[in-house]
Amino acid sequence: MGFLSKNKYTLYGVAAILLWSCLVALLRDVSELFSPIGGAAAMYTVSAVFLILVMGLPKLKGFSKRYLVIGTLLFVFYEVCLALSIGMANNRHQAMEMAVINYLWPTLTILLTIMVGRKKVSLWVYPSMFVAFLGVAWCITGDQEMSLDTLTTNFADNPATYLMALAAAFIWAVYCVVMQKLSNGKNAITLFFTVTAMSLWGQYGFSNEAPLTFSLSSSMTLLLAGVVVGSGYALWNQAIIGGNLILLGTLSYFTPVFSTIISALYLSISLSASFWQGVVLVTVGSLICYFVTREKPKRTVN
Repeated sequence: MGFLSKNKYTLYGVAAILLWSCLVALLRDVSELFSPIGGAAAMYTVSAVFLILVMGLPKLKGFSKRYLVIGTLLFVFYEVCLALSIGMANNRHQAMEMAVINYLWPTLTILLTIMVGRKKVSLWVYPSMFVAFLGVAWCITGDQEMSLDTLTTNFADNPATYLMALAAAFIWAVYCVVMQKLSNGKNAITLFFTVTAMSLWGQYGFSNEAPLTFSLSSSMTLLLAGVVVGSGYALWNQAIIGGNLILLGTLSYFTPVFSTIISALYLSISLSASFWQGVVLVTVGSLICYFVTREKPKRTVN
């Protein structure tokens, strides 16, 4: 009991990472049960309602206008690109490729931080970034020969989803860099989710997707997906209060591995050895980037 009470915030963070790892599988399932846009809109609506019930309505007076405007735009664009890239993928295997592309964001975040801060960094950063990008290419080419022609052919199969997945990775990297400076330690995640849901419903209204039809089974899956995603953000919000952020930061870089395992099991996908190798490369590349750029805690003299 003492261990749980002492480390509860860290455990919240671990739970959040595992819940986020379920996002890809649940997003794909909901898009197949309903439709890519309509299903995502419904899922984010459930998440928004759940967050409002758990965290309450956001008090906008406590936030700067720049944070609200820039944060909302970046968050909404990211979530929409991610949700639609996974939902509109031609099949479940391609949806997994979209997820791996999205997980380039930690590497891109470090790259942007270096560019913005113009700090001297270890030379290990650049080869580790190359390893992460190589991992994505490895996943996309699969058992085919690794070449530019293979990548181009696979991209041409469904260019919109690949572009949205890549855009999502860049947008989230920008979000991480910018919001760290604008947030002042505050979080308007409830507002962000609400606007994301509204944006998706707007897109759904202008789309040619069929009306949503609900059954008991699909409704339960939708509820599960919305609560799982919302819980991930709610728990992380608690984790940063008093959790071991170094441990949680390290663990978060294993999300591609956790996500791939959970998605493969949940969606009953058989992934090739080369795909798993690509996932490992993305994770290793991101981890090395993280460790060689992480600021060492300053020692305090009593």
